[in-house]
This record gives sequence, C-alpha cells and structure tokens, in this order.
Amino acid sequence: MAKDEAVLRFEKVSFGYGENYPLMTEVDFSVRRGTKTTIMGQNGAGKSTLFGLITGKLIPDDGIINIVNGVSIALSRQVIPRDELDLTVREFFQKCFKEKVYDIDPRIDDILEVVNLKGHDKVHDRIVRSFSGGQQARLLLASALIQKPDILLLDEPTNNLDKSGIAHLTDFLVKYDKTVIVISHDAHFLNSFTDAVLYLDVYTRKIEQYAGNYTDVRDQITARMDRENRKNALLLKEIQAKKDQANAFAMKGGGLRLVAKRMREKAEELEEEKVDVRKEDKTIRAFTIPAQADIIGELVHISKFKMIKAHKMSIRKTDIKLRRNQHLLLKGPNGIGKSTLLEAIAKNEAEGTKIAPGVTIGYYRQDFSTLNFEDTVHKSLTEVSAKISEEMMRSVAAGFLINGDVMSTKIGSLSEGQKGLVAFARLVIQKPGILILDEPTNHINFRHIPIIAEALNQYEGVMIMVSHVPDFVSKIRFDYTLDLEK
Repeated sequence: MAKDEAVLRFEKVSFGYGENYPLMTEVDFSVRRGTKTTIMGQNGAGKSTLFGLITGKLIPDDGIINIVNGVSIALSRQVIPRDELDLTVREFFQKCFKEKVYDIDPRIDDILEVVNLKGHDKVHDRIVRSFSGGQQARLLLASALIQKPDILLLDEPTNNLDKSGIAHLTDFLVKYDKTVIVISHDAHFLNSFTDAVLYLDVYTRKIEQYAGNYTDVRDQITARMDRENRKNALLLKEIQAKKDQANAFAMKGGGLRLVAKRMREKAEELEEEKVDVRKEDKTIRAFTIPAQADIIGELVHISKFKMIKAHKMSIRKTDIKLRRNQHLLLKGPNGIGKSTLLEAIAKNEAEGTKIAPGVTIGYYRQDFSTLNFEDTVHKSLTEVSAKISEEMMRSVAAGFLINGDVMSTKIGSLSEGQKGLVAFARLVIQKPGILILDEPTNHINFRHIPIIAEALNQYEGVMIMVSHVPDFVSKIRFDYTLDLEK
C-alpha cells in the first residue's frame, strides 16, 4: 500500500446513543497510512466513541466506514477492566490474540522492555492487580503494542506514566512506522510526533481535519473563532441598524412602510450570513473544597513508610508532621509504592502513620474505586451530603457540569473524565479534614485543570498528593515533599 493512501475513511457517518444523544452527523474524514493523528474535542464530544466505531465495537447509525482489507487494529484502553485484574500477566496478554500464541513469554519480555516495565523471572505469573496504577497503565499500552497493529489507537496513554515512561512512549511513537491515532490532553507529548488533527465539534457534531502539530492546530482553531466572532459582531451592528431604520420608516407610515419591509428583509438576510461560531468548551466553575471546621493540632504524623525497589520491600524512616493548612507531595517512579502508601493512609492502616481521631478523610483514587459503579450519580452525591440540602447538592454538582441527565446516570456508564468530576463534587460536599489525592488530573479535560489546581492550592486542611504532571504540581503550594526513592 502506498504511503499516502488512506488506510481509514469515514463517509457521511452518523452515530448517537439513541435519539436524545446524537454525537456525530454525516462525518467525513480520512487517515493516511503512516500518519500520527491526534483527536481533539471536549469531554463528551465522542472521542472514545470514535475509537469504538473504528474497532467495530460500535456500529454507525448511517454512512460507511472504510478500512483497507487486511489492516490490523489495536486499541490501548484507558483502564484495565475489573474482570481482567485477577488474570496473570501471561493470561492478560494472551487475551489480546484471537488464537493461542505459543511463544507468548518472549513476546511479553520484548514488549515490557519497550514500555520500560522490565520484568523479573516470575513476571509472567504475576497477577495484574498486584501492579501499581502506573505499571498497569504500561501493561495496557503493551497489550496494544504486542499486537504490532497497522493502526494503533491510544486512549490517554500518558495517564499514570511517570517522566521516564512518557519519554519511552514518545520515543517509540516517533520511530513507529505505522498509523497512530491518539486521544490525549498532554500538549508537550502530542507535539513530539503529531502531524495531523481531527477536531470533534460537540456543537455541530462534525469532525474537522487539520494538518500540523497539536499547538499549531489549537492556534488555527482559536484564530478562526476570533475571525468568526469579529465578523458576527460587525453583522450584528448592521442588523440592528437595519431594524432601527425599519422601525423609524414604519412609524412614519404611508409609502415608507414598503421601505421598512425591505429593511426588515435585508436584516433577515444578514442574520443568515452569521457564522455558527463554535462555543468555547464549557469549563467547570471555580470551587472551594471546605476543610473540616473542628480540627486543631497535629493531624498526621508519618514516621516510617514502605517502599519497593527491584521488587524488594524495605522500610524507610522519616519525620513529617502535618497540621491544618499544610500540603505534602509524594514523589518517586512508578511501582515504588506511592499509591499503596496513600491507600493505607486513607484507610488509617499505614504502619508508621498516625492520624488524629475524629478527622474526616477525603480520598480521590486514580481508578475511581471509591465510587460505587452501580450507583446513580445522584445517589453517590447524596451518600456524602447528610448535612446539606438537595438544592445545595445540585448546585455543587452543576458547577462540575453534572446536570439533570448526568444525575440519573449510573457511575459505571460515565466517561472517565465525568467520573473524575463526580469525585471532586463529592469532596466539596464532604468537607474533609485530610485530603488524599492520587493522580487527580488523569482523564480530566485540560480546560478544567487550572481551576482544580487553584482549589487544591487554597485548601486549608491537610493535603497529601501524588501527581506526575509537573505543570499542575507547580501551580499548587506544597510545604513538604517526600521522595520515596531518596
């Protein structure tokens, strides 16, 4: 197949989740062989749905999806399904193939090298659940790469990856000579390899195709919106002038009524010339996470912690005492034990950590397992809102773009980004004295991140956080840093 030949083409494709949730209307675009394409669009625009249509998991309501015969496709998912967490590494990778692969172990070794997750002798028999969140992210990535597909689909592949993991992935993608389509909000990562962008417009339900890297295209879209807004402002001025003239002539009566009619017709023509400007992606409202009111003195004392290096656990000593309005950042590479330590502190089961009695703990987990996926959003929020009214709870929810439709949806049916916003809404309602956050920007729309950073920066209780996003961390005040490796 020629390098510039389209390997994938959508022709007049429409798709929605029932009549009430149309996502795409008569969409046309093509992806050429060997290109690296980024998908842009706000939460809910249908980015992950587009992957479902490409893989054939979803069937379009109308139109044709053309994929060149014999082309293989692999998708790196955002999260490991719960029913795969108890598989061994060997079983997990074997599931990637329709037929049994007899040389699976050496293939696993090669691909774990690519994602910088070097195993030890018994890695093939290890249970997937035993890996950290960052290591599970690498397993997801490896499960797509091991198939060596002609079209590689990556859904938020940098979530949970530390700096070396992202560098490894970037290097792989730059050298990968097949077609790659990526959903990500990490501008620096995307600019390293992107040469085309598909923009999903949530308002027109169309997909626009651009050439250039992520930043170039973002700037092109912004410039176009500015031009369209300026054009509309001039048209509105002219329309109003015509309407004013029409009213003046109509009041004078007689033969001038005909002139007034022509003026109104001209105003209507100008109305039709207005450009349907893309509205800005909605952002969440600025918010505050109130701290528990009745807490004083030392709330958390960490004297020792467990860390894992070269698959061996050791205990390290430290002496960190946290009082109200003090923030601690936990650092260290994937797999060293950061999430394990956070979870133990959140459950008040961490050896070497004392928590003052009577303190409420708010815990944001990167896999959202603190949420019951069978609950509706309304039930999930009600669970933590014993002391506030229904009206107040709904007001908090609305600030996180959780409206009536979302309220009645089960948590498990939400996008990962929406689950994150529900988790933050719960924290606002809960008013914790200790706030524990494990990768709180994963899956969150980049427009929301500065607002979240400001809320965490202002938080007046004790905060303990893990994040691998330097730009986000730089916007938040930290009084202490604990590097588990050092």
